[in-house]
Amino acid sequence: MATFSIRDREYACPVELTLSTVGGKWAALILWHLRGGTRRYSELRRALPGVSHKMLAQRLRELEADELIDRAVYPVVPPKTEYTLTAEGERLLPALTAMQQWGMAYKDEVPAS
Repeated sequence: MATFSIRDREYACPVELTLSTVGGKWAALILWHLRGGTRRYSELRRALPGVSHKMLAQRLRELEADELIDRAVYPVVPPKTEYTLTAEGERLLPALTAMQQWGMAYKDEVPAS
């Protein structure tokens, strides 16, 4: 397969593109938690124990830049920010659902340590 470029970056295959976009620990989890609808920043922070403020903000910015989520900021005090999956983000849900189903089956098959 020939290489291709997206946003000034070369990719050898579509799987590499997918992993560079939603790979890592937090991006896929953020998308997974947005599958049920719009969430505020604080809701995402509570849903993702262990994520730092800096990491969550960074991943949200990256997902927004990749057009997988939309961010709405409301001019109120305190600031209110909401995140929603875009149509492109929703296209990833079947892959995330398959990952969830595989993980559920795998955890039941692997002996506990």
